[in-house]
Amino acid sequence: MKKMLLAFVFLIGMQVYSHAQTAPAQATPAKAKKTTTTKPATTATTAKPATTAGPTKKDGTADMRYKSNKDAAKAAPATVHTKKDGTADKRYKENKK
Repeated sequence: MKKMLLAFVFLIGMQVYSHAQTAPAQATPAKAKKTTTTKPATTATTAKPATTAGPTKKDGTADMRYKSNKDAAKAAPATVHTKKDGTADKRYKENKK
C-alpha cells in the first residue's frame, strides 16, 4: 500500500511539473478583428548630413558600402582632445558642439 501511494504521488507530481513547463495557450477570439496600425509621426533624424565626397543615404548620412566613405571615416577626428577609444572628450568646449 505504501508503494502504491508513493507511485501515485510521483505520477501527480510529474503531471504538475509537466504543466508548469509549457506556456499557456493564447485565447483566440471567435471573430478576428482587423486592426489598422498607424505609424507615429516621424521627427527630424538626429543624424546630420554627411559632408563626404562619396554617396549618401536618403537620410543624408554617408553610405558605408562605398570605399570613399570608409576611408573618410577612418581619418583622424578634427578634435584635439580625444579619449582612449578615439571619440571626442566632451569635457572640453571645442568638442561639445
